[in-house]
Amino acid sequence: MVVGPTASGKSDLATGVARLIGGAEIVALDSMQVYRGMDIGTATPTEAEQAEVPHHLINLVDPSEEFAVAELQDRARAAIGEIRDRHNAPVLVGGTGLYVRAVIDDLKIPGRYPEVRAELETDSDTEALHRRLADLDPVAAGRMEPTNRRRIVRALEVTVGSGEPFSSYGPGLGHYPPTPFVQVGLRWDRDRLDERIAARYQRQMDDGFLDEVRALAERPISRTASQALGYKELLEHVRGEASLEEALELAIVRTRRFARRQERWFRRDPRIRWLDAPATTKEAFAAWATDCTI
Repeated sequence: MVVGPTASGKSDLATGVARLIGGAEIVALDSMQVYRGMDIGTATPTEAEQAEVPHHLINLVDPSEEFAVAELQDRARAAIGEIRDRHNAPVLVGGTGLYVRAVIDDLKIPGRYPEVRAELETDSDTEALHRRLADLDPVAAGRMEPTNRRRIVRALEVTVGSGEPFSSYGPGLGHYPPTPFVQVGLRWDRDRLDERIAARYQRQMDDGFLDEVRALAERPISRTASQALGYKELLEHVRGEASLEEALELAIVRTRRFARRQERWFRRDPRIRWLDAPATTKEAFAAWATDCTI
């Protein structure tokens, strides 16, 4: 499992490791690469890259569809099983922390209750929602900040919708149990990573990112897909709500902030073996080979 922040070079490293292992296949755990027609802005592997090393879990659904973590978990389990049945090695890669944990730790994913969630979203008082959660599920409430609206609403959605406490679905993301997956993380100096993020946006623009977004704007698009970094800002430009320069600058700023959040998420996991980037494929392979149980 290769992890790290956006623009850190995870995909290139995973591909290199797959080549060295031989008989390896890549499983992408990315919340946006699942969408068809969003290849440039999500840095989806090219057809040539996919021809060299088989890839799974990319270009699965149209952007008009919502794609939940539980569905990705099911598909990842199936893909990993099929790869092992072929006596090949699964090499996982991803920067979406929850997706990574759902797969490597086999998390029990609660169901969705859209009507309950819609009712909760009408209440703008996040701290009041946290107090409500504390009454219904004090364990879950104690695991999150009273200002973290996204997590609070999700916990209440499950608790109210299922009739079972959100905390009953597992020990929480702060628990890091043994896993059969060897995790390798890419760590960059923040200034260097900021430069890489800006440079990647420039390459994507040169490759036709804006045209890709214009095509998306003419089709139905789900809330999740429309919020993807880069797409959200360029869609605003296409709608005439921002200049291209403003949209790109905002995308770069938001992506850098997102990279910080990814770093904090992965840094909490004591099982990750960190490599200072730019790491070589042989370094990552050595980390894999040391503990590999496949």
